[in-house]
Amino acid sequence: MDFYTVDENFDGARLDAFLAQKLNVSRSLIKNVLEERGAYVSGALKKKAGCTLKLGDEVQFELPPPKSLDVKAEDIPLDIIYQDECFAIINKKQGMVVHPAAGHEDGGTLVNAILHSIKDLSGINGVYRPGIVHRLDKDTSGLLIVAKNDEAHKAIAKQIEKKTARRIYLGIVVGNVKEDEGLIDKPIGRSEKDRKKMAITEKGKSAQTLYSVIERFGNYTLMKFELKTGRTHQIRVHMKSINHPIAGDTVYGGGDELHKEGQLLHAHKLILTHPKTGEEMSFEAPLPDYFIAVLEKLRKRIK
Repeated sequence: MDFYTVDENFDGARLDAFLAQKLNVSRSLIKNVLEERGAYVSGALKKKAGCTLKLGDEVQFELPPPKSLDVKAEDIPLDIIYQDECFAIINKKQGMVVHPAAGHEDGGTLVNAILHSIKDLSGINGVYRPGIVHRLDKDTSGLLIVAKNDEAHKAIAKQIEKKTARRIYLGIVVGNVKEDEGLIDKPIGRSEKDRKKMAITEKGKSAQTLYSVIERFGNYTLMKFELKTGRTHQIRVHMKSINHPIAGDTVYGGGDELHKEGQLLHAHKLILTHPKTGEEMSFEAPLPDYFIAVLEKLRKRIK
C-alpha cells in the first residue's frame, strides 16, 4: 500500500478528494474502492468517501489491479508524435472526445483509438480511461500524455501536481487584451446555475493561469496560456472571467463568428521529465490548418 501524509493544503478535506488529487484519478473511482476495500487513516479503517481528514493524518491506500477492459479497440487514425516504453504523446484533433462515459460506450473516442494503436496502458484510471494522465476538452486540440504503465502514470501525474511539468496552450480570444501578460488566480468549481458548466466560485479549487499576448487583431487577440493548475475548463472559464472568452467557445460566451466547430484553443507544448531516465523532454504540436486559416483571415482584416 502507498502512504500519504495530510499537509496543510488538505486539512479538513474529504478522504475521496484527497486521494483523487494524490493519485490523479476520479473521485468516483476512489469512492467505489473505498466502499469495497476502504483505506486506513492513522491506523483506522475508513470506508466513507466523506471522511474528514486533519493535518498530520497518515493515509494508507491502494488501488486494486485494473479490471479487464470492456471498451472496444477501434482502428481510428492517431497522430502519435512520440512513444517509448513509458508513455506516448498524442496530438489530438479537435472534435474528438477523450474517453467514453460509463453507460455511454458509443465509440469513436481517443481511448477507443489508443486501445488499437497502443497495446500497453496504465490501469490507474480504470476501464474507461486507461492510460489517460490528463484530459483535453472535446473541442480543444493538441498534446495529451498517455501512460503505458502505472509507475510512469504516477510519476507524470506527480509532476503535473507539483507543477514541474509545463503545459502551454495557444488560443484566440474575443476582444483586445490590453495587458501584455498577467496571471489569473481565481478558484474554479461546478456552476450552481448549470451543473454542466464550471464557474468562478469561492467554493471551488485554486486555479492559476499565466497568459501573454502574442498578436492583436483589433476585436480578437492571439494568446499564449500556461496552466499552473489543471481544473476542468480552466482556460475557458478564466478568460470568460476577464471578459475575453475563447473565440468559438459558445458555452462560455465566445460566439462562433470565427469558427463554428468549437473553441480556438490548442495544447501547443508539453515539457516534462522522463519518468525513467530523468531527462527533460519537450514536445510541440503545430497549429491545426483551420486555426492557421482563421489567423490569416484576421490578419487580412487589419491590413
